[in-house]
Amino acid sequence: MGIADTSIAAASAAFSGLAAWGAWKASREANDTATAVAQIERDRWHRELTPQLRLKLEAEQGMLYVRFDGPAGLGPISVQLRIRDDRDRSRVSPQLAGTATPEQIAETIWGPYRFRPDVDGADQLGRAVAPITLEMDDRTRLAVDPSVKPSWYEGVAGEERWRHQYRTARIRLWAACEVPGHKPWRLSFEVPQNGDWAQTGRLVGN
Repeated sequence: MGIADTSIAAASAAFSGLAAWGAWKASREANDTATAVAQIERDRWHRELTPQLRLKLEAEQGMLYVRFDGPAGLGPISVQLRIRDDRDRSRVSPQLAGTATPEQIAETIWGPYRFRPDVDGADQLGRAVAPITLEMDDRTRLAVDPSVKPSWYEGVAGEERWRHQYRTARIRLWAACEVPGHKPWRLSFEVPQNGDWAQTGRLVGN
């Protein structure tokens, strides 16, 4: 084989290698695009299937009503409710909180209501209840009590201060919803104390 033939063969091999690399890159980009499109479609479908819940406080009965309005295609759903504080207090300095320690701050429900401890699977603090299962158009109710003032809100004045602090505040909750075959949903709610329904709130996370 002459020099010319060798050069032609080398060029042909290089061209073939380049063509193969180009085909591989195009195939990979096509697969990446298809994967991205599929993920976008799955996320859209997940958002469209967001459970539509309604929550309402019946203060005189000491009950929080929970209703599942759909979508029907989800079938039965599992819902676990957890009460949120009025704001994030994890970084509150003990000096700013008087004599309270970080542990005492964390053990206080900073809001107007708590779940009734040991009822409906609620924990001792009244922060969360056990998961409940709801079919479409079903509703259930969970026992709630006014929140307990921290120990450093001393005496009658402390009690009055605590009640006044949350006199018109909404009950803030997370609702973790699960359905077999679907990614879970995490929904936020702010339930007013006047008996109005609060509907499905902002979807958080994926």
